[in-house]
Amino acid sequence: MSSKSPAGGEQWASRIGVILAVAGSAVGLGNFLRFPGQAAQHGGGAFMIPYFISLLVLGIPLCWAEWTMGRYGGLNGFNSAPGIYSTLWKSRWARYFGAIALVVPLVIYMYYVVIEAWCLGYAIQYLTGSLMKEGSNAEVFQTHFDEFVGADANGALFQSRRLGFLVILAGTFIANFVLIYRGVSKGIETFCRVAMPAMAVLAFIVLIRVLTLGTPDPSKPDQSVLGGLGFMWNPDFSHLSDPQMWLAAAGQIFFTLSVGFGIVINYASYLKRKDDVVLSGVTACSVNEFFEVCFGGLITLPAAFIFLGAAAGSQGTFDLGFKALPNVFAQMPGGRIIGFLWFIVLFIAAITSSISMLQPVIAFFEEGFGLKRHASAAMLGLVSALGCGFVLYFSEGMVALDTLDFWVGSVLIIMLALIQAIIYGWCFGIERGAEEAHVGAHMRIPHFVQLMLKYVVPVYLITIFAMFCWNNVPSQDIDVATLDANVVAGLQEGELGTTLLATLAAHDIEAPAGSKLVSDGSDWRIVDADDALLIKLSGGEDGVALQRHKAGYYENIVNNPVALASVLFIAIILAFLLLLVHIAGRRWETEGRLTYP
Repeated sequence: MSSKSPAGGEQWASRIGVILAVAGSAVGLGNFLRFPGQAAQHGGGAFMIPYFISLLVLGIPLCWAEWTMGRYGGLNGFNSAPGIYSTLWKSRWARYFGAIALVVPLVIYMYYVVIEAWCLGYAIQYLTGSLMKEGSNAEVFQTHFDEFVGADANGALFQSRRLGFLVILAGTFIANFVLIYRGVSKGIETFCRVAMPAMAVLAFIVLIRVLTLGTPDPSKPDQSVLGGLGFMWNPDFSHLSDPQMWLAAAGQIFFTLSVGFGIVINYASYLKRKDDVVLSGVTACSVNEFFEVCFGGLITLPAAFIFLGAAAGSQGTFDLGFKALPNVFAQMPGGRIIGFLWFIVLFIAAITSSISMLQPVIAFFEEGFGLKRHASAAMLGLVSALGCGFVLYFSEGMVALDTLDFWVGSVLIIMLALIQAIIYGWCFGIERGAEEAHVGAHMRIPHFVQLMLKYVVPVYLITIFAMFCWNNVPSQDIDVATLDANVVAGLQEGELGTTLLATLAAHDIEAPAGSKLVSDGSDWRIVDADDALLIKLSGGEDGVALQRHKAGYYENIVNNPVALASVLFIAIILAFLLLLVHIAGRRWETEGRLTYP
């Protein structure tokens, strides 16, 4: 029999508080940096078609499911995923799937707090004016970022001349744990009630400045505010046939709403019986969409386009946020102030997300082993500090960070969302789910949404996961052109000759510095300075096939010791949490908190 109050003695103080906390967990760097970059690379306004389809088919239904499951689990004595899953699916196996809902937020926090410190560090540099003195050369900002984050060498951040960043990181790390130590209501809710409105006000100030830039350079009339908005939003419907676009849109929804992170289900477990999960879920989704579409979509890329032109659309998340935009602020009137406000916005967005990643594991330590909050925070602090140190040390090329982000921040998130859809739709049942969701609700979930959760969402997620793996895990050789057979005549191993370089340039291929030509039997390969394969030249009777090699994640891991170590690190953390879940589950069974048919 469920109680009327959540487990653990903690609960949200107000409805607006929990909505802002859930919205804060979802509003992060993905809204301000990842979303505009994805839209620009996948057809601009056309990207919004699969984006909103994914929102309606995946995002909102899964949010409702997570809110419902979380509140049900909290009223039945559990705040963490292993316990909540066990109340929904009366099986001993359920709690082990809950370990994934712990490893996802924990590992993401280990590298997310580092990015959070980047944002604070850049804000401080704008406040002091040190970053504005770097000049307006794009290469200067590239070098500055690489040195600031230690991308030039492993262990670089532990050099004495870079201790300033470690101090910033330590302060950021401590601030997160001070907030989480204060609890759900006094810590997370109180902070988000202040931070979310503050972030909206600051983002609005930056937005107004961007929209009033006009045409800064009269010699480039196309690079204007209207041109930037058009570059971001004008649809290119030819992209709709590209499966990668649909994958990108679905993936963005996961980041936008924190679906599959194991966070919403934990936050919802602190709701009371009569709290409205249906309306609260829709409201939280709406707040997230407002920040992403209205702020992320109108600030980041339009500002970059005004000063950098169409090249801004090809920037990755970090390139856009930490290299391109500082270059923009250096050329913008009042750029020092806007740069400071911008990175403060990113820092607030990051910290509201990062504290939410700690709470699910804190809750598990408390209810799984009877630990007090200070002991749980200390244990989690030790584990997360070790992981953070791993990311800091292996900073060269950000290989460790990227590997953790791919396997946890992409693959495991999709798997966890699939697990939760199956538990809700097939184990708990959509009839019970609808009945539970509508307790205290002021609006009803349409029945077809429940049917979607049971049938459509799992199929959609399996399809996305299969396509995601197909496009990213194996390596691919992409045909570029067929060349005359005489192209390979007279080739020699070593540096690339001028004729070969001209041939590559004619097909929009630029070989990086240090590239060389090596023989592969009757064929030839172009490799970079680290001997990674870039281009294949395969001879035949009909000519020479010019192929661009795209290394998949499997190849990258096998050939990179740091990437392999990162995957092993994830496996160790998961194994550790599975062991703890097993011990906690046996304890719950002994106490009679879990029973099975």
